[in-house]
Amino acid sequence: QTRSLLGVFEEDAAAISNYINQLFQAMHRIYDAQNELSAATHLTSKLLKEYEKQRFPLGGDDEVMTSTLQQFAKVIDELSSCHAVLSTQLADAMMFPITQFKERDLKEILTLKEVFQIASNDHDAAITRYSRLSKRKENEKIKAEVTEDVYTSRKKQHQTMMHYFCALNTLQYKKKISLLEPLLGYMQAQISFFKMGSENLTEQLEEFLTNIGTSVQNVRREMDCEVENMQQTIEDLEVASDPLYLPDPDTTKFPAHRNLTRKAGYLNARNKTGLVSSSWERQFYFTQGGNLMSQARGDVAGGLVMDIDNCSVMAVDCEDRRYCFQITSFDGKKSSILQAESKKDYEEWICTINNISKQIYLSENPEEIAARVNQSALEAVTPSPSFQQRHESMRPAVQSRSPAARTSSTGSLGSDSTALSALSLDSLVAPDTPIQFDIISPVSEDLPGQAKSSGQSGRRTNPFGESGGSKPETEDSILHQLFIVRFLGSMEVKSDESPDVVYETMRQILAARAIHNVFRMTESHLLVTCDCLKLIDPQTQVTRLRFPLPNVVLYATHQENKRLFGFVLRTSGGRVESRQTSICYIFESNNEGEKICDSVGLAKQIAFHAELDRKASEKQKEIERVKEKQQKELNKQKQIEKDLEEQSRLIAASSRSNQSSTEGQFVVLSSSQSEDSDLGEDGKKKRESEA
Repeated sequence: QTRSLLGVFEEDAAAISNYINQLFQAMHRIYDAQNELSAATHLTSKLLKEYEKQRFPLGGDDEVMTSTLQQFAKVIDELSSCHAVLSTQLADAMMFPITQFKERDLKEILTLKEVFQIASNDHDAAITRYSRLSKRKENEKIKAEVTEDVYTSRKKQHQTMMHYFCALNTLQYKKKISLLEPLLGYMQAQISFFKMGSENLTEQLEEFLTNIGTSVQNVRREMDCEVENMQQTIEDLEVASDPLYLPDPDTTKFPAHRNLTRKAGYLNARNKTGLVSSSWERQFYFTQGGNLMSQARGDVAGGLVMDIDNCSVMAVDCEDRRYCFQITSFDGKKSSILQAESKKDYEEWICTINNISKQIYLSENPEEIAARVNQSALEAVTPSPSFQQRHESMRPAVQSRSPAARTSSTGSLGSDSTALSALSLDSLVAPDTPIQFDIISPVSEDLPGQAKSSGQSGRRTNPFGESGGSKPETEDSILHQLFIVRFLGSMEVKSDESPDVVYETMRQILAARAIHNVFRMTESHLLVTCDCLKLIDPQTQVTRLRFPLPNVVLYATHQENKRLFGFVLRTSGGRVESRQTSICYIFESNNEGEKICDSVGLAKQIAFHAELDRKASEKQKEIERVKEKQQKELNKQKQIEKDLEEQSRLIAASSRSNQSSTEGQFVVLSSSQSEDSDLGEDGKKKRESEA
């Protein structure tokens, strides 16, 4: 019965221990939370006090907000002190009693249980040894020791059992105390905290909080109105911007602005990563005065890409990209290939950079001046057959203009020639000739006056400088000068006697490009030699066009824009086979127009002197050939005389031999006659046939 009852008490003690542990953890969480709340409240008060030291980018010095937050910081600081007091009271009144019960009383029960178990085991062992004693009186000493052992173990077990049972009985009372004392301390601490709070929250603070609540409601109403306005604005913008979401909007509905002097937007820039490989990087580009700037994502400011004053811009063909254009600096040392997102951006970037390169942005009203320049370019066009059907209405306006008006419109493109104002435009440019904006290689079309030779257009220059089997046709030329040029256009002209022909052709080609949005320009290498001018593909080194130097009869550079130059090529045969035609070719260079013209002039001088030397050499050779011919005739005459003398000697010798042979023939003849008489008639005939 005792053991059974002891098992019930031990089971109850284990349940109390388990429950007290859970309750301890819950109360410890309350205590930790109160400590955290006290620390967080103190930190909040500290941060509110430091608000006035903050510098917000979008917030000005709001004194009302600062003073309000200072008042809140003061109140919250007082609340923080109350929370600190509450934490101390919870530690003393709630956590201490339950901790004492858990650490002292429950552990004492466990210790007594272990001691009682040990004493019971020792008693059982002593009883077992005592039961094994023999009946014979052999060893009284062993019997006395076993008896003493039983006595000691039984006494120890009894004493331990009494203390253990007493502790178990006492635990029932301590359980109630350990549950009620922490709860009592918790409630008293909370009541004390609330009393301190009610003392601090005065009527003045309540009025302050009421005012703040009213202000918050007003701010909320303003925010709701602003949000509603913003939502309406967003809806309007979504409706208006719907077409702009397309990456390439229709240029007929959204035309490009050609009068811009500032432009910004995202472009893809090509960077070479190897000999033939390249990569594209998307960056934000913008113009700043006469500079083109770029800014990568995350950068604080933009960096200079290129100085675009007096630069050149042209559309280029990239194998894997659309809407690409190339910007080349005025000295030709730096160039960049960029890609726009749409055709509209593509045209606007090219027009903007063209306007900036003319330094229009330095004027007071740059866009107005750009519009006036572009309008002047539109009005300055002389219609040609390829444009007549689309611009028939422009012919009367152009033809009816006075010479002064023509001069002013030409001056807008840079040629203010007095001779041009006196000449009729029809006397310079053939009225029925179309303008050709692209280079047509002799491989695909025969140009007048240009003879194709085998391997001329298809031969590629060895890029490593190794000599092949055949020599280049310009290998023996004294002059070799290479220039980077871009083909603007060509057209047939009536006259090739005055530089005004080149100026007028430049004006018409530039104006036609402006009207018809032709921005693409084919870049080539112009090779000037003493024999010809060659246009060479910079990528493949294949000769695109060849202009024989003797056929280049006129060349000139623009009077103001030194990047523009042109030359007139006189060809045999054209649309009318019985006459010669003249074609004017216009190019743009990297500010080297005068150098190219000087180089062509030098080449023609060298060719002229070489021709004079050639003629003198041919004359000398002709004189030597005449002398050689006379010498041959003299030698021939001497040979004839010698042959005559030899023949006379042979004749004399043959006459003497003939005289001696005649006598012998007479003897032979007489003998043959006697034989013939013997043979008869048949023999004579046989003899005659043998003879």
